[in-house]
Amino acid sequence: MRISDNEIKKIQDGSHAIVGEIAGIGENIAKREAEAPLVKMIAREVINMPDREDMVAELKARIEAGAYNPTGDDIADAMIRRNIADHVR
Repeated sequence: MRISDNEIKKIQDGSHAIVGEIAGIGENIAKREAEAPLVKMIAREVINMPDREDMVAELKARIEAGAYNPTGDDIADAMIRRNIADHVR
């Protein structure tokens, strides 16, 4: 299929949708490259997080020892974070 002269002019003028799409691809690549160090840091932190079972065991031990006394703010914060996490899924 031959591209018309009008289509060529549109592409050269930047008024064709494909020009915006191509520019967007370049911007997305640059953004990902800029965010790569942050992604790597977060991945390392997630890998180094304690296992859920360890966290639960520690919390149970604190509850049984009477050393777990969350404030109302702590409970409200946990409820809000849980609600946000449920809606993200």
